[in-house]
Amino acid sequence: MSDVKEKIKPIVDFFDEVGKKLDECKEFEFWKFIDELDQLKEKIPDERVGKVEENVVVKGKLFLGKNSVIKSGTYIEGDVYIGADCVIGPNAYLRGTTLIACENHIANSEIKNSIILKGSKIPHFSYVGDSLIGKDVNLGAGTKIANLRHDGGNIKVSVDGKKVDSGRRKLGALIGNNCKLGINTSVNCGKIIASNSKTAPGEFVK
Repeated sequence: MSDVKEKIKPIVDFFDEVGKKLDECKEFEFWKFIDELDQLKEKIPDERVGKVEENVVVKGKLFLGKNSVIKSGTYIEGDVYIGADCVIGPNAYLRGTTLIACENHIANSEIKNSIILKGSKIPHFSYVGDSLIGKDVNLGAGTKIANLRHDGGNIKVSVDGKKVDSGRRKLGALIGNNCKLGINTSVNCGKIIASNSKTAPGEFVK
């Protein structure tokens, strides 16, 4: 097990760095962490400590941590890290370079090129793309995060009251620690949702 810990240390250290930034409870240029995913995918070990049920498709490198399970019908397309004590599926769709920390639950939802910190839940019919999800977040059923402008232009993000060009054509949202989003919440691309926020069912977060 010590060998496994050494292999995943760069990813664990990255989670710690992101977590410390979120713990400051300040707005920041979160997309810079998303930008790092292309380099981090090279450091994802292709090793499965947890359990993969039948009828799971994996196309890419997969690290699956201790006591984690990927349930039947899940499709993984890309290089994906899943920490310990996670439940993925049934029928989840994970793609791009996606990093999922420990104690997360993701069911029949789509996660693309995103970072999800410890203890969050994305259980039913949600879409999370090019986003950073903090610790202990719950996305109500049907939550959707936009990640593309209609005109295809770069996504601009409001950081401390100033519009900042992310330089990215595709960018979702930063959802801070301990946020609870009601069912069918829609989140606009480039949105920062502060830690401990809540949304009503059907709310559009501009």
